[in-house]
Amino acid sequence: MKELALHLLDIAENSIAANAKNITIIVEENTIADYLKMIITDDGKGMSQEMVSRVVDPFVTSRTTRKVGLGIPLLKAAAEACNGYLTIKSEPGKGTSVEVCFQHSHIDRMPLGDLTGTFLGLVIGSPEIHWVFKYTHNHHEFVFDDAPIKAELDGIPLSEPSVLGFIRQYLEEGIRQAISKN
Repeated sequence: MKELALHLLDIAENSIAANAKNITIIVEENTIADYLKMIITDDGKGMSQEMVSRVVDPFVTSRTTRKVGLGIPLLKAAAEACNGYLTIKSEPGKGTSVEVCFQHSHIDRMPLGDLTGTFLGLVIGSPEIHWVFKYTHNHHEFVFDDAPIKAELDGIPLSEPSVLGFIRQYLEEGIRQAISKN
């Protein structure tokens, strides 16, 4: 994958497949301390410690559509190549948290990519899930929680063009403002 946003999408899809009802995605860029951290937390079915230790193996996957799972191993390798790390915490029946960190200024760090498009696709593609997205840039935070929007819409689909446009603009402006405050 050429963008970190695509890795976020991959991990979020794993959370969806694990029957999560609540998924939080945190992206923290800190150019002062020189790190980029991403955390994806869910309340899905979770994994045993044995499975957690095997998840970084590219030849282990729980999917039936392919025999290998490359998302997590490739992300781990990319993080470690950029003076970072990847950790997974999980407990059966309680959920999973994946944290990955990169040296922000590292020349080999792949670009963050289209956060707005990635998150919008997740919200629209899985409206049954409660999504929270937090983006922080040098301590300036933007938080998107889809619950108030869904409550206000009272059954109007998120894919309605005017709603879709509103959410896209809200995400773009929130991220842009977090960056511009620095």
